[in-house]
Amino acid sequence: MASNGKNGHSAKGVTPDPSHAGAGRRGDGKIRVAIVGVGNCASSLVQGRYYYEDAKVDDFVPGLMHVNLGGYHVRDIEFVAAFDIDKNKVGKDLSEAIYTKPNNTFVFQQVPHTGVTVERGMTHDGLGKYLSQIIEKAPGPTADIVGILKERQVDVMVSYLPVGSEQATKWYVEQALQAGVGFINAIPVFIGREPYWQRRFAERGLPVIGDDIKSQVGATISHRVLTRLFMDRGVLLERTHQLNVGGNTDFLNMLERERLESKKISKTNAVTSMLDYELDPDDIHVGPSDHVPWLKDRKWCYIRMEGTTFGDVPLNAELKLEVWDSPNSAGVITDAIRCLKLGLDRGLKGTLVAPASYFMKSPPHQIHDDIAFNRVEAYIKGDDLETLVGTEAPAKRTLRKLAGARAKVAAAAK
Repeated sequence: MASNGKNGHSAKGVTPDPSHAGAGRRGDGKIRVAIVGVGNCASSLVQGRYYYEDAKVDDFVPGLMHVNLGGYHVRDIEFVAAFDIDKNKVGKDLSEAIYTKPNNTFVFQQVPHTGVTVERGMTHDGLGKYLSQIIEKAPGPTADIVGILKERQVDVMVSYLPVGSEQATKWYVEQALQAGVGFINAIPVFIGREPYWQRRFAERGLPVIGDDIKSQVGATISHRVLTRLFMDRGVLLERTHQLNVGGNTDFLNMLERERLESKKISKTNAVTSMLDYELDPDDIHVGPSDHVPWLKDRKWCYIRMEGTTFGDVPLNAELKLEVWDSPNSAGVITDAIRCLKLGLDRGLKGTLVAPASYFMKSPPHQIHDDIAFNRVEAYIKGDDLETLVGTEAPAKRTLRKLAGARAKVAAAAK
């Protein structure tokens, strides 16, 4: 545990820090959100906010933990700023930009005029080789991001930058820190899990949730659950792969393999962390495979798992999963936004452990999903407020030794 006085499991009586954007400043019960990257994921998030704005508290809403989470209804989320670099989106109202090509996700809600104009964002490495063939950068200078965040009293910034946007992500993190805004990192650039950034957010008295959003029922969570099933039922997983194809700009961007390093690390670690033993890197492959334009925002995932049971008898499993990619994570982000606002309200600083572990593929601590779910419920109630501020000793992972044929092969190789 860190020594910021807010982490651990002590709950009540936390005094909000009035120096940042969220806690105790307005008292209007709203969550003011800025979106970085107005792509398919942003479209699904914004659509969902309006689709469920009249949901009753006791309704079952697919993809949400609660309609009212910690006192915040879905309709309490207000989008007050949005940033992009696409010429076709910059200058448009957010309600129009979310349907603008190359966005191609499922449209389940027509969003009314928001009065929020998409501002010109920073490019840096956010526009890769293949995306630049279909996206033309908007003319003009980058908007005054910090000024906008402060003027509009933004509580939460959500980053939906393209995979591989290392420099751009860090640049936007700096803007959030300077403006005093909580941050949700939905992409596989490592921020929330890194001690350096944990310290930076803690120094500013701000919470962060990251990294790399985990979908409601997507490829990663399905692969994780199956891997843990093998582990819990005593099946030795020997080899596995996860191959994904899709037709959105995310998959087009990931054709540029140089941008995939952090994505593969994030997805692979999310799976292998469910095992109590090491899996040879050559025996696991997790990652995007190709871009199929006619799939649009649909993703097809193929998982194969090869293992052995008692007596080293083979057991194999295969799964094909078809999803609309962006709506599949929109509910998770909706919950993450509200959990981050609770962190602001409570004066928490650094990475929020329980929400990060449940909502993200690459949190600082990989926790089994059922345990992480229960910890988030406790966090919502104010009973599990553990944070990481970058000064904690690294958590050690305990591994078990293998027996049987696998152990004999390993011993012979030494």
